[in-house]
Amino acid sequence: MNDVTYGNIYVTLSGCIYFIFEQNLKIKIMPLLTILIVLIVAGVLLWLVNSFIPMDRKIKSILNIVVVIILIIWLLKAFGILSSLGNITF
Repeated sequence: MNDVTYGNIYVTLSGCIYFIFEQNLKIKIMPLLTILIVLIVAGVLLWLVNSFIPMDRKIKSILNIVVVIILIIWLLKAFGILSSLGNITF
């Protein structure tokens, strides 16, 4: 058991950070590195699609908007801002 507790913040060896609001309630926050990797991969994939796949400009813009909206919702869920969307999975 090498986990560390800083006040209301609980850090595990795997790098996961929990905020403890009550004795038995822990909210998991994704590691910052994971969030950064997902954003970089999504950006590179969008760039590849926009650069090398021949599609109509309107379809590419719709695809870009959909991906950005999904990423924003995912980020809001990852930081716990949209806890009411807990039942939706992507």
